[in-house]
Amino acid sequence: QERLVESGGGSVQEGGSLRLSCVTSERPVSMYNVGWFRQAPEKEREFVAGISWEPKTTYANSAKGRFTLSRENNMVYLQMDNLKPSDTGVYYCAATGRTLVMSNPNDYDYWGQGTQVTVSS
Repeated sequence: QERLVESGGGSVQEGGSLRLSCVTSERPVSMYNVGWFRQAPEKEREFVAGISWEPKTTYANSAKGRFTLSRENNMVYLQMDNLKPSDTGVYYCAATGRTLVMSNPNDYDYWGQGTQVTVSS
């Protein structure tokens, strides 16, 4: 059973940066389509960004120009710059080897445990 592990969350001031990492346990991450989602308290889980196996990247409008996805050394990185309080939430890494709609959480087969990101004003 594939496992995903996220790391890199923390607390920063508005305008700060964080880099989240996601690693797979069984197969190389390059074999998967990988998405990042976040969930704020009392809100639904929302798509942030995704990188396909090809790789091609996709970003939510809220992330464009501030967040950057990359893949190297069997890790997927989500570089988050110019963070805002509205970026606060638990960030989840998800993966699937199947064709998918990147922004649809139901299309993913594997999920990490999540890492907390808190941005204060």
